[in-house]
Amino acid sequence: MPPVTPELISPRSARVLAARRLARRNFRGKERLFLAEGPQAVREAAAHGDSLAELFATVEAAERYADIVGEARDAGARIHLADEQVIADISTTVTPQGLVGVCRFVDTPFEDVLAARPRLVAVLAHVRDPGNAGTVLRCADAAGADAVVLTDASVDLYNPKAVRASVGSLFHLPVAVGVPVERAVDGLRSAGVRVLAADGAGAHDLDEELDKGAMGGPTAWVFGNEAWGLPEETRALADAVLRVPIHGKAESLNLATAAAVCLYASARAQRASGGCRSVTES
Repeated sequence: MPPVTPELISPRSARVLAARRLARRNFRGKERLFLAEGPQAVREAAAHGDSLAELFATVEAAERYADIVGEARDAGARIHLADEQVIADISTTVTPQGLVGVCRFVDTPFEDVLAARPRLVAVLAHVRDPGNAGTVLRCADAAGADAVVLTDASVDLYNPKAVRASVGSLFHLPVAVGVPVERAVDGLRSAGVRVLAADGAGAHDLDEELDKGAMGGPTAWVFGNEAWGLPEETRALADAVLRVPIHGKAESLNLATAAAVCLYASARAQRASGGCRSVTES
């Protein structure tokens, strides 16, 4: 079999330049396209309807991940074989894995999130670090959440670091973006969802709330900024402000860890006898 020659040799190719520009938020918004790097993200993008528009791959990666390239082609994506320098120029990581997908925006209108009558939602209010945002999204996916909402004060969902940190979860559950926090809280409450703010200074303890059996209903968790948590005006919007108990000597938990604890607490309560999921899924 003759050797495969990369199609895109020059980093100055029009397709390469267009993909490189997607590292910048203004171009992502204009084109409604973003980058997904690595085999896991590309595989999930290919499985998510028509999300994957293009795939750039080195010859080595195309051979190693032939199944993923095949899935991308079957999904209608345009495949570009490229040399390693081209992939390095497109990639936003230090050590590219040889696959970079160009994907169409996948966010969901907030009204559609509400219409689906969600039972577990993560609301990211004032979250500015893209790695944390992506990790919370991944935690929400793992806990079986029905949606994630990013407020207008939070980081861009399609920031390459956020996409990487989600490890494909971005394609698994509805995510609404740019929602004012007041609108998010009011909308969720109107949909029958109890809104809880997670804050280290909360007046109530998560364990106490679980012991009271108060966590089994539809719930939205509001998570705040990594450094200063939630402002008072945001905490005041919630039905209750809960803190994760610190039983040891640690000063606090980071955002993603606290989010995982809260979301899994709700998930377990909802699946227990009498919880909203055990009733609706039985």
